[in-house]
Amino acid sequence: MSEQSSTFVAKSTVKAADREHRRKINFNIARYNAVVPQGKTQFTDVPLARERAKNVKWKAIETLDKQLELFESTLTKRGGKVLWAETADEALQQILTICKDKNCSTIVKSKSMVTEELHLNKFLNKHNIESVETDLGEYIQQLDDEPPYHIVTPAMHKSKEDVAKLFAEKLGTPSSLNPSQLTLVARQKLREKYRQAQIGITGANFIVADTGAIALTENEGNGRLSCAYPKTHIVIVGIEKVIPTLTDLGLFWPLLATYGTGQKVTVYNSIVSGPRQPGETDGPEEMYVILLDNGRTNILMNPTSRESLYCIRCGACLNACPVYKNIGGHAYGTTYSGPIGSVITPHLKEMDEWKHLSYASSLCGNCTEVCAVKINLHELLLENRAEAVKKNHASFVEKMAWVFWKKAMRNRGMMNMGSGRLKGWMVNTFVKDWKKHRSELEFPEKSFNQLWKERNGKKVK
Repeated sequence: MSEQSSTFVAKSTVKAADREHRRKINFNIARYNAVVPQGKTQFTDVPLARERAKNVKWKAIETLDKQLELFESTLTKRGGKVLWAETADEALQQILTICKDKNCSTIVKSKSMVTEELHLNKFLNKHNIESVETDLGEYIQQLDDEPPYHIVTPAMHKSKEDVAKLFAEKLGTPSSLNPSQLTLVARQKLREKYRQAQIGITGANFIVADTGAIALTENEGNGRLSCAYPKTHIVIVGIEKVIPTLTDLGLFWPLLATYGTGQKVTVYNSIVSGPRQPGETDGPEEMYVILLDNGRTNILMNPTSRESLYCIRCGACLNACPVYKNIGGHAYGTTYSGPIGSVITPHLKEMDEWKHLSYASSLCGNCTEVCAVKINLHELLLENRAEAVKKNHASFVEKMAWVFWKKAMRNRGMMNMGSGRLKGWMVNTFVKDWKKHRSELEFPEKSFNQLWKERNGKKVK
C-alpha cells in the first residue's frame, strides 16, 4: 500500500464516522439538489444540451493543438502574452519572473483550482509575496490554512457558526456575527488588498479559441476586480479548458451555472480578450496567459481516458457521489476530489501512488448520470483500474488472490467444496480488511447446487 493510499484510508475512516461532518455536508448538498431542477427548466431538452456540449468538447480536445495555436495568435494580436508551461514548476517560475519584473509585493487572486494544483500561495509566500484569496469561500479556507474542500464550494464543510468562530480567532470580530455581517467584514478587508495589489491572478472557466479570450464565471465580482483593477493580469489555465467559438458560451455558461450552483446563469460572466486597448479607460496594462499542461497530455494520449478532459468543473459529480458525501473532499489528499478527481489524478500524478482513488467508488454510475457533459466517469474509473494492473502496479498478494478467485468462480466443484462454516472462517480470517468496519461474513451451510438438487431431484453440472 502506497503512502498516499494509507493516508487516504486513515482520513476517510475518521471522516466516515464523523456524524457532524456528514450533517453539514448533507445540509449543503440538499440545498444544491433543491435548486438544480429549477435551473434545468431553462432547457427545452436537457439531455440534448448535454450531448451537444459533449460534442463541442470532443471537437475541441481532438483538435487541441490547432485550437490553442489559434487562441495564442488571436490574443497576441490584441497585446496579450501567452506562455506555455509543461510542468507546475515551470508555471511557478514564470509567475515569479513576472512578479519580480513588476516589483510585486501583493497579489489578489480569484478562485482557481489550477492555482491550487500549483500550490501557488505557499510558493509566493516563500518568496515574500503576499497572495490573497478574494473569493469568500477561498478566503475562509485561506484564513483556516486549509485547501478547498469542493471544486465549486471551497468551504462547504463549514457551518456559519464555524466561520464566525474562525473570523473571531483570526480577525478579532465578535463570534456572534451572522453570514451577512461576516461577508461585510471580508469585503472591507479585501477591498484594501485590491488597492495594494500590483498583480491580479485568475483562472479561466473557458479559453475561447476564435476570439483569443478567456471567459470567467463567478457570483461575487471578485474575479472581475482581480483581472481589471491591478496593472497586471495573469491568467493560469489548463489547456483542456478550450472551446472553439464565442457562440459556444451560449451553451456552456447556462450548463455550468445549472449544474454548478443550480442557477440559470451566474451573477458575473466576463470575457477578457487582452489588456487595456487604446481609448479604453479600464483594464490592466498587461495581460499574461499561462497555458498549463502538468500531466494533461498524459490523459490526451489515452484514447479512452481522453474523455475526462471534457470536464467543465461544475462539481455535480461530487455532490452526487455517495463516497464523497461520506468522506469529504480533504480525505482524497489531492486538488481534484470526488469522481472526476479519482479519474484524472492518477494520470496527472503517478498511477502507482494514486491508483487507490479509482477504487474509492461504489460504481453506482450516479456521477455519469449527473455530469453536465456526459462523461462516462464510472467507466473511466474501471479503465484506471485496468491500466494500473496492465502497468504492473498491483501487489503480488492481490494478483494471486484474483488468480485463485477467478479459478474458483469458473469451477462449480471448487465453489461447492467445504462447509459454509469453513468458507466463512477462511474469508473472515484471510480477508482481514473486510471486518474492520463490517460484521463477519456468514455463508449458508448448503450451496445453491445442493438446494436445487434437493428441490428438483436433478444433478446440476
